[in-house]
Amino acid sequence: MLVYFWGFLYSNYFRFWLKWILRLLTRKCELQRIFDGSKAGAQRTLSIDDKMSAFLMKIFTVLRNAVDVEETEVEKCVRDVMKEKKIEQKDTGFKTNLHVSLLQISGYKKLYSNVENLRKVPYDSDNEEHEERLIELWNLLMPHENLKARITKQWCDIGFQGDDPKTDFRGMGLLGLVNLVYFSKHYTDEARQILSRSNHPKLGYSYAIVGINLTEMAYSLLKNGALKSHLYNVVSGLPQMEHFHQFYCYLVYEFDKFWFEEEPESIMHFNQYREKFHEKIKGLLLDCDVILTLQE
Repeated sequence: MLVYFWGFLYSNYFRFWLKWILRLLTRKCELQRIFDGSKAGAQRTLSIDDKMSAFLMKIFTVLRNAVDVEETEVEKCVRDVMKEKKIEQKDTGFKTNLHVSLLQISGYKKLYSNVENLRKVPYDSDNEEHEERLIELWNLLMPHENLKARITKQWCDIGFQGDDPKTDFRGMGLLGLVNLVYFSKHYTDEARQILSRSNHPKLGYSYAIVGINLTEMAYSLLKNGALKSHLYNVVSGLPQMEHFHQFYCYLVYEFDKFWFEEEPESIMHFNQYREKFHEKIKGLLLDCDVILTLQE
């Protein structure tokens, strides 16, 4: 009860006067003080996102809800904020920093929309582009072995469940395939090594199925906002699909290490260890300075 009462007093009375006194002493508004007191990246952008005034909330909500963000919209928002807060336009440092933070905030929404749209595209075996991506995955992982047919038990050799991989993409749609191809294309040696390890006689797992499962993990972390710290530290502007793929690659590489370090009794315990790995990643993402990527 006492905590609630204090929170009420602070929100409705003390906070206003505290901000007024700080502005009087520093000759800077709250936004300027945030930029001065926090380093670039997630620490700064998350502070901006969390500490909106009523005026800023109206402006930022437009950007945060926008699916297609234009640079001109962000620039106008920066000018409006500086005008409202009586910040001189010649303060180029503040202008640049605010511009970056607003791009990150609005860009996160756009990235989620792009990822979601790709996830909603079902794998279509009659689509030539989809089929070409699938064959590309095989060729990247199994360069010395030709497919005998489009529908064949050979697909099990790279970790699909049956004769036709298209059935395994039902949950994550085309996104699952795009992620698998991206990792195999940009980290070919690592992908082949992990595929080989996945065939371990005791600790083996289904490479492609686990890869699609990790796509779902990356997608859920993006959807619930957990990836903000990582992306804001990695990208000084609009996060792109490339950055999502790079995070996925990190998950694949780290999960393989985690699986062999844990030495599960059998693949039947996959869900238990998958959740343990998920919790580990969520814990890492709580750090404002986190960056979870592999180096090419």
